[in-house]
Amino acid sequence: MPTPESESFKAAKPTVPPTFDGVDYSDNKALKAAQDSIIREQWVQSMMARLIREEMGKCYRKEGVNHLEKCAHLRERYMEQLKHAKVRGYLFEQQNYVANQ
Repeated sequence: MPTPESESFKAAKPTVPPTFDGVDYSDNKALKAAQDSIIREQWVQSMMARLIREEMGKCYRKEGVNHLEKCAHLRERYMEQLKHAKVRGYLFEQQNYVANQ
């Protein structure tokens, strides 16, 4: 059962999607909200990888020599999550490339 979110958490939670699509760069509040949303999403992915890694370590200790068979599902999930686990920032995604006319 998921933990209910507190009112202070909901107030700080971004309401915009983690992308710069449709953001007006002259509106500082909208730009900052998009940046915060992207960074938050990257941290969530990083923490998910950390939780999977901790569970994998527990499984390895519990299963001992049979860890290759018994913990394979966690290992595969962790390897898949590592592709998204790095916090890269928002500057690369924020770049505007204007097509030559």
